[in-house]
Amino acid sequence: MANVKLAIVYYSSTGTNYKMAQWAQEAAESAGAEVKLVRVPETAPMEAIEQNPAWKEHYLETKDAVPEAKVDDLDWADAIIFSSPTRFGNVPAQMKQFLDMTGGLWFQGKLINKVVSAMTSAQNPHGGQEATLLNLYTTMFHWGAIIAAPGYTDESLFAAGGNPYGTSVSVDGEANIKDDEQAAKGAVTHQVNRTLDVASRFAQ
Repeated sequence: MANVKLAIVYYSSTGTNYKMAQWAQEAAESAGAEVKLVRVPETAPMEAIEQNPAWKEHYLETKDAVPEAKVDDLDWADAIIFSSPTRFGNVPAQMKQFLDMTGGLWFQGKLINKVVSAMTSAQNPHGGQEATLLNLYTTMFHWGAIIAAPGYTDESLFAAGGNPYGTSVSVDGEANIKDDEQAAKGAVTHQVNRTLDVASRFAQ
């Protein structure tokens, strides 16, 4: 996998998707890929962030520690893994704004054959995880990208809840993962390895 460049692009308000993105980074680096871990810019006003202590804490923790995502990161990458919470069965406004900035790359055909996969979280098992991933993948179809969803290609997916569109977890009000974290991490690792395997067939 040493010839594959992977961008891990995440948005996280309270830290769950940051943790999943870090799991993905660990798995990709272990597989030998060149990795960029970047966060989608926060667009919510500080007044809103300060109303949720966990959100404020995570924002202050990562705002200078993790580079902000740029559309150029997508141009650089052979493969992209997105990690984003669900908002009413769709991606948060922050992630949507970032995706809406990719029009220039799309117009130039620079997103064609990018290999993409995605992960998500919500506060309950049926809180919109599958719909969120499908809605995100709709953008990828417009890009002409190749979706490397995990499907049911490994036993780890069943242990982690069985979402064929991407690893998903449930969290409590304090952003603690309610599922078996080791199972979720195993599913992320498999999803990353599958994404890199598909991308390695296209990387120049």
